[in-house]
Amino acid sequence: MTAKRGYKRGYPVALLVGFEDDQAVLWRVFSNVIKHEKTLWLDGDIEDSKAAYNFHESIINALRPTLKEGVRSIILASSPRMDYAQEFITHVRMHHAWLTQGPNKAAFSITTGSASTLGEVAALTRTPQFHKQISETTSEEIGHLVNTLEKRLNSPDQNTVVLYSLKEIEDLILGAWKPGRPRPEQFMLTDRYLSESHEKNRIHRLLQVAGNKNIKTRIVDAESTAGKRLTQLGGLVFFAQLRQPDTNGSARAH
Repeated sequence: MTAKRGYKRGYPVALLVGFEDDQAVLWRVFSNVIKHEKTLWLDGDIEDSKAAYNFHESIINALRPTLKEGVRSIILASSPRMDYAQEFITHVRMHHAWLTQGPNKAAFSITTGSASTLGEVAALTRTPQFHKQISETTSEEIGHLVNTLEKRLNSPDQNTVVLYSLKEIEDLILGAWKPGRPRPEQFMLTDRYLSESHEKNRIHRLLQVAGNKNIKTRIVDAESTAGKRLTQLGGLVFFAQLRQPDTNGSARAH
């Protein structure tokens, strides 16, 4: 990975947050590049509990859009003399259990180093340790998704829908949702499936439409444990949940 411009960005891999004394810098890590997302400034003193709370909440809010897209691997970087990253994780555990529990939980890891400027990020991402950390963190996150998939595959619940056909997935994503029709939840495919497919334009369009409809998408390294499992299933997997209208006309899951 590199922080240089001028390359195709590839697919989303993780989020990187660089902590400094008075700021947090967010970066989106793609398979080919890393792009600056946002810089958040601390309003006050980090020793002030209210200022620290508001600062951490601003980081959570900045992470939400990417989390909703389906990327839930988060690398936190700070200098060895500071414990800003650990303080943030403590905040997450205390106030945002949805990020640490359940099938959609995020995977957090802490790395030592600065990541507040493009040069610092470029230096950090050139180290073998960072690449290893990215691999381990994304493997943990995607492992959660594969566990959810395995439960769906083995579930006796007839309201669970798992699809492997590009045409079926296309029909479900592009079609309008209505009661009695499966509601899309997660779209997963391997990078090899995408690179070797003769239907790249269709797949890229599906990924774009899925994102617009707030359907979580994840492209997985085919060589990873999760990727090998997806390859066994054809390299492309989609799961959805059948919902029915309740007595007042709104949709509910069984």
